[in-house]
This record gives sequence, structure tokens and C-alpha cells, in this order.
Amino acid sequence: MTVNEYNICVKEHADGIFRFVLKQIANRADAHDIVQNTFEKLWKHREKVTAAKAKSYAFTIAYHDMIDLTRKKKFVGNYENAPERIERDFQTQMETKELIEKGLAELSDIQKSLILLRDYEGYTYEEMAQISELSISQVKVYLFRGRKKLQQAINRLNKAI
Repeated sequence: MTVNEYNICVKEHADGIFRFVLKQIANRADAHDIVQNTFEKLWKHREKVTAAKAKSYAFTIAYHDMIDLTRKKKFVGNYENAPERIERDFQTQMETKELIEKGLAELSDIQKSLILLRDYEGYTYEEMAQISELSISQVKVYLFRGRKKLQQAINRLNKAI
């Protein structure tokens, strides 16, 4: 592509690319930056691109830059308020842990033991039956009743907060 063909391409397609990008990202400054970047890249690769393919090449560059910008903003946006979110998440986790501990304190020793073995340690019903010297059906019943009681205690404690 010659310099003259490049200039013609800019005149003919810059507005179209701008409108295309602007409709997608709705930010004029970013759209202008993408158009500028598009024609900068086109200029750098002008020897490889023919005048007939310049329009599609430019739109492809603009499209990819637009996607990159959208991803970047999404990523940055997710971490903009990270310190506050981390603090809030930590507070929520601590409150949840406290609720669970208070709820576990209300359970019988066997219910508490079985819940801890199953849900915290990952033991199977058979292993829990051997450890607790109960039948598998007794383990399941105690576990079910313990979880129900824990759920009710957590709900009650959560409402009190």
C-alpha cells in the first residue's frame, strides 16, 4: 500500500470505524484512541496490506483493540475497589465462622463430632461409623438431625444480628 492509498483509506474508513467502535463501547475518548491505534498499526504494516484489503484489515484491528480494551476495563473494574471488597469479604467470612461455631456449640457432642468428621474432614459414612462405634444408619440420622439443628441455630443467630 502506498502513502497515497493509506491516506485515502484513512479518509474513507476512519469515520466508519469510529462509529462502529463507539456503538460498542459508548466512550468517545476510547473510540478515538482505538481508531488512532488502528491506523497506526495499519501504517506499520502497510507493505503487507493491499489497498483492496485495507478496509477489512483496519476493521479487524479495531475490533480486536476494542475487545482488548473491554477485557482490560472489566479486569481493572473488578479490582478497582479490591481493598474494600477484600475487607468486606473477610468480615463476612468471620461472621459466618462465628455463626457456625455458635451453632455447633448448641449441638450434642455426637452430632457435633459427626458434622465435623463429615463436613470438615471428609470422612465417609462407613469410616464415621467405625470411629463413633455407631451403625451407618445411626450415623446418617444423627448427621441429618445435627445439620437441621445447626441450620436452625444459624438462622436464629443470624436474625439476632
